[in-house]
Amino acid sequence: MTTLVFGHTSPDTDSTGSPIIWAWYLNQIKGEDAKPALLGEPNTEAAFVLDHWALDKPQIISDVEADQPVVIVDTNNPAELPPAINSADIRAIIDHHRLVGGLETRSPLDIRIEPVACTATIMYKLIGDDMAQAPRGIKGAMLSCILSDTLEFRSPTTTQEDRAIAHALAEDLGVSIPDYAAQMFAAKSDVSAFSEAELLRMDSKEFELGETTFRVSVLETTSPDTVLARKDSLIAAMPEVAREDGVDQVLLFIVDILNEEATLLLPNDFVKTVAEKSFGAKSAGDTVLLPGIVSRKKQIIPALKV
Repeated sequence: MTTLVFGHTSPDTDSTGSPIIWAWYLNQIKGEDAKPALLGEPNTEAAFVLDHWALDKPQIISDVEADQPVVIVDTNNPAELPPAINSADIRAIIDHHRLVGGLETRSPLDIRIEPVACTATIMYKLIGDDMAQAPRGIKGAMLSCILSDTLEFRSPTTTQEDRAIAHALAEDLGVSIPDYAAQMFAAKSDVSAFSEAELLRMDSKEFELGETTFRVSVLETTSPDTVLARKDSLIAAMPEVAREDGVDQVLLFIVDILNEEATLLLPNDFVKTVAEKSFGAKSAGDTVLLPGIVSRKKQIIPALKV
C-alpha cells in the first residue's frame, strides 16, 4: 500500500515542500512506494515554489482511510491532521515543533523532532550522502523551506544548522539567497485574491490557554500596509471565523519581514488585555506594534497570557 506523506492543514512552504522531499527519498533511495499529499491548498509562497522548481502540486486530501500507511511531517498535533489520523498506520514523524501528544500508533515508529527552524533541515541530515542523488527540484524545495521558515535567517528560531544547510544548497544550485528569498516573500505578500476569512486561516494554529481557545494567525509580508488596508474588514470577519472554527478568539499578527516587527489587530477589549499582559503593549486604537516579534513558535505563543 502506498505511503502518504503530509504535513499540517493550511500548508505553508515547509508543509508543502517537505512531503515532496520525503516521498522522493522513500521512493528513489529507500525503494518504498510513497507519494506526497496536502491537507489544503498551498499558500501563495508555496505555490510559487512549486512553479519555480517545476514540482507537481501534491494531491489534496481531507482524510485518511483506516490502515493507511502515513508519514507525518512538520507537525505532531492531531488538531492539524486528518480527522481519522489515529486509525491510520503512522510509520514516522519528522518535525521541529513542541510535542503535543494525542497521536496513537500501532507499533514502534521512527520519530525525529529537533529544535531547528525547519523540517527540511532535519531531512537534509537524515538523507545524508544520498543528497548527492537528489534532483535540482528537491534541493530547491529544501532551500525554499528553510528560507521560508527562517524568514531568510531573521527568525529567532534560526539555528546554525539551518544557515549552513541553506548556504550549502544555494551554492550547489547556483542561487543567490537574497534574490531568491525576495522572490519568495513577494509571492507570499500577494494576498489580493484571498477573502478575509481565508487570510485569518491561511497560516494559523489553534492554541488553548486556560479556558480560552485561540486561533493564532500570522501573515508574513514585505508589504504590511497592503494587509493593514483591510484591517476593518479583517476585524469584522473575526467573530464569524471564531464561531465556525469553535474557538473563543482570533489573534492576527501581521509580520513585517523586512523591519522585523509585528502588528497585532485589537478587535475587542479582551484581546487588548491579552496584548498588554503578553507583550506589555497598550493601545487606545485597534492595532498595536510589537517591535522584534516575528516568530509565532518562539515569541508569540510562549508569551501569551490571559
